Amino acid sequence: MLPKMLTMLPAFLAYFAVGVVLITVFFMVYVNVTPYDEIALIRQGNIAAAIGLSGALFGFALPVANVIAHSDTLIDLAAWGAIAGVIQILAYLVARYTVPHLAEDIPAGKVAPAIFVATLSLTVGLTNAACMTY
Repeated sequence: MLPKMLTMLPAFLAYFAVGVVLITVFFMVYVNVTPYDEIALIRQGNIAAAIGLSGALFGFALPVANVIAHSDTLIDLAAWGAIAGVIQILAYLVARYTVPHLAEDIPAGKVAPAIFVATLSLTVGLTNAACMTY
């Protein structure tokens, strides 16, 4: 069993590394798309910012995890991960359109809009993941 695990270790490390890079890139894009500084807000104890960002990250990680489980190549993983990222950013923009004062509500610590953003992100991520099963 151990020799088989050792032969699979390079593939595991490669897929894990690409997954971490995808999540990192998504994180960096997402926090630059939003008009508020989630990290600073979270450091100040803003629960709304933590809820919104956590939902977005988890909503993105769902399709990435699914693609890791089903893809044949790292290129497939990177391509579908990029698509998942774009869709998650679009989900955030829909939330901004749906809740026009979102840019003020999250920094103000309003939890209800943050829960909506997180739930939308999770719902889109789950649907996205299901569509990426091939």
